[in-house]
Amino acid sequence: MKILFLAPYPHGHAPSQRFRFELFLKFMEENEMPYDFQSFLSEKGWHVLYQPGHQLAKISAVCSGFVRRFLMLFRLSRYSHVFIHRELAPFGPPVFEWLIAKVFRKKIIYDYDDAIWMGDQNHENPIWKWLKHRHKVDKTCSWSWKVTAGNAYLARYAQSHGANSVIFPTVVDTTTHLPSSNKNSLPTIGWTGSHSTLFYLESILPALKSLAKTHTFRFLVIANKDPKLDLPNYEFVKWSPENEVTTLQQMDIGVMPLEDTEWAKGKCGFKLIQYLAVGIPAVASPVGVNDQVVLHGKNGFLASSEIQWEEYLRKLLFEPKLREVMGAQGRQHIVEHYSVASQKAKFLSLFDG
Repeated sequence: MKILFLAPYPHGHAPSQRFRFELFLKFMEENEMPYDFQSFLSEKGWHVLYQPGHQLAKISAVCSGFVRRFLMLFRLSRYSHVFIHRELAPFGPPVFEWLIAKVFRKKIIYDYDDAIWMGDQNHENPIWKWLKHRHKVDKTCSWSWKVTAGNAYLARYAQSHGANSVIFPTVVDTTTHLPSSNKNSLPTIGWTGSHSTLFYLESILPALKSLAKTHTFRFLVIANKDPKLDLPNYEFVKWSPENEVTTLQQMDIGVMPLEDTEWAKGKCGFKLIQYLAVGIPAVASPVGVNDQVVLHGKNGFLASSEIQWEEYLRKLLFEPKLREVMGAQGRQHIVEHYSVASQKAKFLSLFDG
C-alpha cells in the first residue's frame, strides 16, 4: 500500500490542509505507511498568488499547476489510495478526479471542510462561481471510495450523492496549542481567520462598540488582511505559522460570529477549537457545528442576538475566574474530541481495505 496526497497548496502553509491531514503524516511514517504529497501550486506560486499585481506570475502559477496534475497521472500506478483535499484544480470540471476514479480505478478518499459545492452564496463573485464548476464536488463524492467530512452537515451532503461518508473533525496539536499566562495588561477579546471570513465581524461590531462605552478592553484580529475596525484599543496582527499560537495565547476571550446560512452550516468551528485548545473561553453564533464545540455555559456561550453578544462578553470581561474555569473545561473538551491524539487511530483506519 502506498498513498498519494493531493492538495491545493504546498505542505505547511494552508490551515485547512495542516489541520485536516498534514498533522497526521508523521504517524503514517511511524506506522510504515508510505506516501507522497503533491500540491497544485508550487512554493513560488503560493507566495505570489495572494500578492497584489503580478498577474503574469499568477497565470504562470496556475498553468504550472495544471501541468503538475497532468504529469501526476503517469505515476498513479504506484499508489493504492489517493487522498484528495477539497479539489485537484481551482477551476474547471473534475477531469483529473474522473481519470483517477474511472480510468486508473484508484480508491479515492475525498476530504472537505466547507460547503464547497455552493461557495459563499452571499459574498462570492458570480463569474468566479461559474469558473469553479461547483458541481464537481457532487461528482467527486459519487466517485470516491470514502468521503471524510468535517461535520454532520457536510457528511449528509456526501451521502446524498451516494458516498460512504465519515465525519472527521478538524483537529489541533494540543502539545503545541497550549494555555499561557502571558497576557496583555488589558483584557483581550480576539478573532482569527482569513480575509474571506472577515465580513462576519460586522455582525458583532454594534455589540463591541456598545461594550466599549463602559468597559476598557483590547480587540485583537489575527488575519492575512487588516479590516481596520473602528474600535478603541483595536490591534491587528498579520497571521503567520510562526506567530499562530503565541498570538492566540494573548487572548482572554475568543469570538466566532456567523451568519445563519447554508454556507455557514458547513463551517467546522476551527477558530473555536483553537481558542479552547489554548485555554480561553469563546462566544459564538449557534450555527453549524459551533454548538458541539462550545458547550453553552460550560466552556463558553452561544449568542443569537446583539443583546446576547454584549451580555456574554461583558460577563466574561467582568469575571476573570469564570474565564479561567471555562478555559480549562474548554481545553479538556478539545483534548478529548478535537486533538491529533484523539483522532490518530481514526485517521489511519481510513486507508484500511
